[in-house]
Amino acid sequence: MNVATGTCAPSGMEAAWSGIDWDHCRHQVRRLQARIVKATQEGRRGKVKALQWLLTHSFCGKALAVKRVTENQGKRTAGVDRQVWSTPGAKWKAVLSLKRRGYQPRPLRRVYIPKRNGKLRPLGIPTMTDRAMQALYLLALEPISETTADRNSYGFRPERSTADAIEQCFKLLALRNSAQWIMEADIRSCFDNISHDWLLAHVPTDTAMLRKWLKAGFVDGTTLYPTDDGTPQGGIISPTIANMALDGLEGLLAEAFPESRNGAMDNPKVHLVRYADDFIITGSTKELLEGEVRPLVETFLRSRGLELSEEKTRVTHIDQGFDFLGQNLRKYRGKLLIKPAANNVKACADKIRETIRANKTATQQALIQMLSPVIYGWAMFHRHVVAKDSFRIMDSHVWSALWRWCKRRHPSKSLGWIRRKYFRTVAARTWVFAAQTAERHADGRPKVVTLCSASDVRIQRHLKVKADANPFDSTWRDYFAMRHVAKRRVSMRVGLRRAWLSTVSQPAHPDSTVVSPAPSQGL
Repeated sequence: MNVATGTCAPSGMEAAWSGIDWDHCRHQVRRLQARIVKATQEGRRGKVKALQWLLTHSFCGKALAVKRVTENQGKRTAGVDRQVWSTPGAKWKAVLSLKRRGYQPRPLRRVYIPKRNGKLRPLGIPTMTDRAMQALYLLALEPISETTADRNSYGFRPERSTADAIEQCFKLLALRNSAQWIMEADIRSCFDNISHDWLLAHVPTDTAMLRKWLKAGFVDGTTLYPTDDGTPQGGIISPTIANMALDGLEGLLAEAFPESRNGAMDNPKVHLVRYADDFIITGSTKELLEGEVRPLVETFLRSRGLELSEEKTRVTHIDQGFDFLGQNLRKYRGKLLIKPAANNVKACADKIRETIRANKTATQQALIQMLSPVIYGWAMFHRHVVAKDSFRIMDSHVWSALWRWCKRRHPSKSLGWIRRKYFRTVAARTWVFAAQTAERHADGRPKVVTLCSASDVRIQRHLKVKADANPFDSTWRDYFAMRHVAKRRVSMRVGLRRAWLSTVSQPAHPDSTVVSPAPSQGL
């Protein structure tokens, strides 16, 4: 790979990048974004365009755009030019090179990743320059998209998450008189089929730049293909563009099915919860959803070049339950319980088992370092729902796989010997998979690394973001500041808990014997 390392750049470029005042850059960009929000709310389209031009031509905006694409997870993934920006000199040079005049994007590099159903999802990888330009123009587009977005849209939006979407589902379905029927909807190949004409006519950004990105084409192997429809999955600006194409559906449903048409007894209870191209719509009857709501949704999507997926769109009663965003929502004797979906639990357990099988000769410490982020991330994702039983089930799967791993390494040793070698006692738990490291505490005791247990993650109700909250609007600044403080407190508690586990671990009692270790005892 030819990497743009900036080795020919003078040392002044590296010093210049290191000397950027990032707090000042963020402040200047936020100030312009707040002004864009205000102008959008007042309907001053000319003012919005002028402020967007200022932001996309500012040094602070360009610097933050380069910083974003060189510090995210895809920073080492190159486009068709096989270049990445890995040094301060290359990053500074990139900031100076971001100019609208003469800009022409390169074709996308097509790659494929496997989907859960066995099919392949196509991704388009832009070059670093194209990613930085998209990130720059996204800074000017996102304040508008957040101001005009549907209130209950949660996917690919700042300060919103799947937990917010699930909590909104709980609010809509938990009461005794809540809607009993749900239309689970999925858009067929949403990113690949959005109409270019619709996007160019309705997305409030630089039309010339947007047209260049949409028509850039992609390279699959050694062949160049044109792009006549869709926005590439992999582009930084693509999720926001797709969201803007789907915005308006919630308002359309609210206008067609108001809260009460012929009195309180005839309330249609039609509400939308959307996460990117996955969404549900609640309704009072199955006939209402199938005969009135679905045709309206199909008409809305057709104008944008989209259609519903027949295999994934269905109408379900809440007593039967449905899966949404990795959770299962179902009423049991009138009480709504939200639990981790069975296929989600299975997928995580399969991933853990595969990791253990693929590392039969790895050290215990290395295996712990590979497994802990997977277990912890899965548990944190589900910590806002009724997940305690699922956590115990996951711990049982992990324990069983680890026990087989341990016995395979020492087929001639006794079960008690294996237990004493690989497991320790932590407080009341006697089956903690832990390894002693070469590092030592200040008092000379060796440091111990322990495997994260899903059951250690505390179940905590999620506080949903307010539907009208806009992170780019200065009037909501204090609200989001308080939410950030609350999130830091949770992270601090979790960090202290994990640090405590690493200090109280003790080896299993040397005289203990094992006949048939029980997974229910935990890890």
